[in-house]
Amino acid sequence: MLEGTQKLKFPWEDFHGPNLGYVMEQYDRYKLDPSSIDIELKEIFDTWGSPSIETKQTKSSTENETISVEKMTKIADAVNLVTNIRRRGHLNASIYPFEDFKENNEFLVLEEFDLTEEDLKAIPAHLLCKDAPAHVTNGLEAYQYLKEVYKKSIAFEFSHVHNYEEKTWLLKMVESGTIFKDLSKVKRTSILKRLTEVEGFEQFLHRTFVGQKRFSIEGLDMLVPVLDELISSAVQVGTDTINIGMAHRGRLNVLAHVLGKPYEIIFSEFQHASNEDLITLEGSIGFNYGWSGDVKYHLGANKQIKEENSIRAKVTLANNPSHLEFIDPIVEGYTRAAQEERSKKGYPKQDSNAAMSILIHGDAAFPGEGIVAETLNLNKLTGFQTGGTIHIIANNMIGFTTESRDSRSTKYASDIAKGYEIPIVHVNADDPEACIAAVYLAMEYRKKFNSDFLIDLIGYRRFGHNEMDEPAMTQPKLYEKVRKHPTVRELYSYKLENEGVLTSEDIEKINEEVQITLKNAYAKVPDNKVEQVHEIRLPKFVNSGLPELKTAVDRSELLKLNEELINWPENFNVFSKLQRILEKRAKALSEDGKVEWALGEALAFASILEDGTPIRLTGQDSQRGTFSQRHIVLHDVETGDFYSPLHRLSNANASFAVHNSPLSEGSVLGFEYGYNVFAPETLVLWEAQYGDFANAAQVFFDQFIAAGRAKWGQKSGLIMLLPHGFEGQGPEHSSGRLERFLQLAAEDSWQIANLTSAAQYFHILRRQADLLKREEVRPLVIMTPKSLLRNPHTVSTITDLSEGEFKPIIEQPGLGNVPEKVKRLVLCSGKVSIDLADKLKSLEGNTDWVHILRVEELYPFPKKMILAILNRLTSLEEIVWVQEEPQNMGAWLFIDPRLRELAPEGVNVRYIGRRRRQSPAAGDPNIHKKDQDRIVTEALTENVLDQSFVKLK
Repeated sequence: MLEGTQKLKFPWEDFHGPNLGYVMEQYDRYKLDPSSIDIELKEIFDTWGSPSIETKQTKSSTENETISVEKMTKIADAVNLVTNIRRRGHLNASIYPFEDFKENNEFLVLEEFDLTEEDLKAIPAHLLCKDAPAHVTNGLEAYQYLKEVYKKSIAFEFSHVHNYEEKTWLLKMVESGTIFKDLSKVKRTSILKRLTEVEGFEQFLHRTFVGQKRFSIEGLDMLVPVLDELISSAVQVGTDTINIGMAHRGRLNVLAHVLGKPYEIIFSEFQHASNEDLITLEGSIGFNYGWSGDVKYHLGANKQIKEENSIRAKVTLANNPSHLEFIDPIVEGYTRAAQEERSKKGYPKQDSNAAMSILIHGDAAFPGEGIVAETLNLNKLTGFQTGGTIHIIANNMIGFTTESRDSRSTKYASDIAKGYEIPIVHVNADDPEACIAAVYLAMEYRKKFNSDFLIDLIGYRRFGHNEMDEPAMTQPKLYEKVRKHPTVRELYSYKLENEGVLTSEDIEKINEEVQITLKNAYAKVPDNKVEQVHEIRLPKFVNSGLPELKTAVDRSELLKLNEELINWPENFNVFSKLQRILEKRAKALSEDGKVEWALGEALAFASILEDGTPIRLTGQDSQRGTFSQRHIVLHDVETGDFYSPLHRLSNANASFAVHNSPLSEGSVLGFEYGYNVFAPETLVLWEAQYGDFANAAQVFFDQFIAAGRAKWGQKSGLIMLLPHGFEGQGPEHSSGRLERFLQLAAEDSWQIANLTSAAQYFHILRRQADLLKREEVRPLVIMTPKSLLRNPHTVSTITDLSEGEFKPIIEQPGLGNVPEKVKRLVLCSGKVSIDLADKLKSLEGNTDWVHILRVEELYPFPKKMILAILNRLTSLEEIVWVQEEPQNMGAWLFIDPRLRELAPEGVNVRYIGRRRRQSPAAGDPNIHKKDQDRIVTEALTENVLDQSFVKLK
């Protein structure tokens, strides 16, 4: 009937009902954008053309006949049917080890679509499923075939993928059967062997170390073979770096079987062996331990995959504390760093095939922790994309004790990924071969489209959240079933035995070999189960201070660099106002030798690039600068093209990358930390739009940046730029929460600076670039200015850059010239130092009684320098700390005990500033100004009564 038709046309006036409106609407969309409609209808319109009031001819006859409305209606109904199979088939798939979770509603019945089997038989199969096997010839067979495809133990969600090419490719891979490979006997046997190792390892730990936490993988055992397959597939296509992020569950098993961490080391950790014992035991395998260490299920590892005595690939499992999903952006940063070539000028050249991320998520954490969505948002952004991450939800259908209905508002744990158009496959973890099919599809998709893919690996949890929990207290019915449910190793053993792939003797031999290996490894562990307590021994570089480094740059070189910074192509049209600013900046340096803040930064960057150190800077609006100060990327006012002079420096020997980041502090800071850890030779800077925005990234400061080296031996030289200073802009945009960083400062965890001049900023950036090559490197927190960016007091001279160095302490010029007359020593830091300098101008009379020290580097605290100054001041009566932050914030609580320790006998130590507050600053700028005036006036007024401090308390 339809065969041989050149074009389908039918009378509009005879076509009625909801299908008419549907077809007409879809055809209108088709004309505007063919990729915007369902694939099935697009195929029909491509083949048959538009619905119109005409007749059609067959190739075999000139006889005119009109397609009946009924036939067209049936085609539309059939298209609707198969569309529903594709979109909703996952709801009826066998993806759960326990059928309790399945909906068990058969909604794909013909009657609900006003169809019969005869109706479908009259429709060619290719109109409904063009990728069906050759034996599927009509619509009924296509319907039956698709129902079977979409109700297996692997289910698919692709309807949210808008790209037509991607969706068409995904459907073809599934419906043609391409993803379902016939696995060889060798392959199937290797899967069983790996499952036996996974299960045997967990059971050995359970028997041997009774009651100890291990966060067992049991119930999701297939996670390990899935990782094996992902890594093997990546290496086969030339990927040489694979980075994995995961939480606790299954980590020990992944460390043992995917990373190759020897059983005996893991067993020793259960025996509470010291770090030194472990390092001795491991030999040269490549596991890192910090001096404080961490619990065993937080640790990561590195593994080298070798081939013919050469390293073919490197696999890294990232260290990760209990903040679960916060490892996600860090691993993405690892991967971006591994993909980029930074040895040449300009933006780094990226090869997304060089490295790949695998992120393993918990089913409660994936929808529950906001950092997941922040990280998913990075996957298509220019400065942060990594060419496709493979996400795996290790889905045991339960949180700590919380069932899914209490932990998320969506049907699936994976639903948040739909908003980012990430294809999703749900797969039953009790079906090993379906899991391998999911891996094949994921890797082929990444290879073709360089985009993220998600595998929802659905299993269960055999024990409680940890092995000391009793899950039956909260899920009694579920765990009654769990206890009776065979393991995936048992299920797969039965399958292979029943299909004649292996005999029962073969299976038992595999099990015996695994048990022998475990017992032999345990025999190597020292007998001393009671650990002898050792004092934590700090490395030599801790608390040893920083080496003296030359950071000055020759004057002639600075002038040359400055010329290049305003040298853009002749046909490039810079915004006129900006052009005048930049030219004025350059003129000031060449004529007056003046360097303001932004120019000092640009010169530092340029000189660092010439030294061969790559630079990466990201943050919200970092290309221009939040305060319109940086202008490191210029935009053509006529074409919109952009240009950065730092990419074209004549003598640059390294790459420079600057990216505006999304409105996400957490994921971006985590990404930059990961990038820096993986590319330690690169000067990486993260800039908060305002200092208080760091609040949204606090986990990364607490758990990773401040403590990563002590816990895991993880070096970082990351720079964090936090605009800070009280200018009447309200509570949040005043404070970068300096107190929090000082509280975390210990064991040389990082450097904390609050700078007041362009030269200081120039030298500390260059010092940090030099430290990247040294063991003493540590992260650097800089409280950067806002109003001070253009304040004349922060302007430096070219001589300060060409002959100077970074100074942890700066003495106020013009004061302290007669040391024996000084009665009050005022110490301060940051913007309030400039307020005091301004106030000094208005003072009349003698100021010999007061001296001011700016503490530019708060940590490491410059104790020796301050003590040397105190020794000069023989008539000193009091030491005053002045700050603009409230008394319970800022540096005071950190500084107070240190000043009291240094103060000479009889010299009082006191505080001048705002009283203790809940909020960092007042919301009214007039109140702020009045309070600020009081602070600086009191600090520079002689004979202020001590009672004033009492009133502030």
